[in-house]
Amino acid sequence: MTTDLRGRITGWRQAGADRRAANSAADLDRRPAFPGRWISGISLIVGPTLILAGTLLRSEFYYFVPYQLRAYSQHPTLITAAYTCFALGFVLLWPAVMTLAQRISVTNPLWGMWGGCLVMIGLFTRTFQFGIDHMSFHLTDVLGLSTMLEGVTGYYDAWRETLWHPFKTMSGPAFFGWIVLAVGAYRSGALGLGRSVALGLMSALALGPLKGTEPQSFIAVGGLCLAFIPLGVSLLRNGPAPTRRAMIWTVVLIAVHVLMTGFGPRG
Repeated sequence: MTTDLRGRITGWRQAGADRRAANSAADLDRRPAFPGRWISGISLIVGPTLILAGTLLRSEFYYFVPYQLRAYSQHPTLITAAYTCFALGFVLLWPAVMTLAQRISVTNPLWGMWGGCLVMIGLFTRTFQFGIDHMSFHLTDVLGLSTMLEGVTGYYDAWRETLWHPFKTMSGPAFFGWIVLAVGAYRSGALGLGRSVALGLMSALALGPLKGTEPQSFIAVGGLCLAFIPLGVSLLRNGPAPTRRAMIWTVVLIAVHVLMTGFGPRG
């Protein structure tokens, strides 16, 4: 019985290794030009890191809505930094999700398509909710904490009574998309079992405006880091360095962005 079980485990591990090898070989032959190895690699590393930073920065405050507003009224710089890191991490995550979905698709197109689309819809949903967070914090400065606590309570009541809204219907993909992507990553061989399970843990991350760090947030975001960051490092290491022309254009674009941010129209 023990020998049979050991043989099954060995066969299961070998099957997983064969899937990963087949996926790696197919990916080398069909690696898409967009978004490119460098953008994808940086996204896979920086996106999860920023989300983790935001999660840690606001972890000392209770996650429920009123406590988040009170935390902002007492520590505006800290809470602004936390929510900004969190939101920016999700915005920067789209090349990472696209890259993994493309890698899944080389051996399992259906799982790659559905997993990638569902997760990216979820990214838009979280960005929409960050806009509510951002305005709520600034209105707290203008209207005061007590007024905003009443206003946010009224917002949640009105949102619950809203029969249909596009971003309300997108809450499902924000949760379940990660599970679909994780299953696709394992079935296709794009990721091993451990990192696929870690990726699926992102479905436990709380969704909604003014939601802080919950206990399961560390598990979810830690799983994302475990799944994505090694893949990003591998992408950046396995290939040539950027050309001089690419580096010049990168510097030019960054300089233009800084100038437009500093001297562009405001309001």
